[in-house]
Amino acid sequence: MSISMRCFCFTRSRSKVKHQQSSILASETSFTVNEVEALFDLFKKLSSSIFDDGCIHKEEFQLALFRNSSKQNLLASRVFDMFDIKHNGVIEFGEFVRSLSIFHPRASEDKKIEFAFKLFDLRKTGYIEHSELKKMVLATLNESEVTVSDDIVESILEKTMTEVDSKGDGRIDMEEWKEYATKNPSLLKIMTLPYLKDITMAFPSFVLHTEVED
Repeated sequence: MSISMRCFCFTRSRSKVKHQQSSILASETSFTVNEVEALFDLFKKLSSSIFDDGCIHKEEFQLALFRNSSKQNLLASRVFDMFDIKHNGVIEFGEFVRSLSIFHPRASEDKKIEFAFKLFDLRKTGYIEHSELKKMVLATLNESEVTVSDDIVESILEKTMTEVDSKGDGRIDMEEWKEYATKNPSLLKIMTLPYLKDITMAFPSFVLHTEVED
């Protein structure tokens, strides 16, 4: 069966979104029913930018973030994979709402910490190792178009590992990560998108960047 046929396709207008389904999503997330229905409009915009099959593909996700559907970025790929809860190669509406809810100002700190940890745990071992941290740091620097020497990168990694790896075993577990995040609120700040509280009033700027360039 093709991906498009596996998709839970939301191609109907906002007015036809089932109130019952919106209520279920609202009960499972930090969003209200009205906010879920507003997110449906955003989802339709993103999911129709290239393929228009009712699901967000990785190319559409990258287009929304970077205005480039073919640009390869580890950070974007990891976030996409985290949103793709069913691991079927696309983001369905329910997955979109549930995952985006983690970034809501009302979402719990524990959920934000867990999401961030899994984002860095590339091999899904339950630990963040030096090599995984390095890949994510390099991806972040690359996306920011910041060029630094290998020595500086290693200095950043060494400082981070020293601060977070309190057990000194050369890797970061969830307990160490949570302790670090608690002491460094800036980590949780980047896991929060303030505009999600006003999603019924205005969409984020990136929704305007989903037109495919010729």
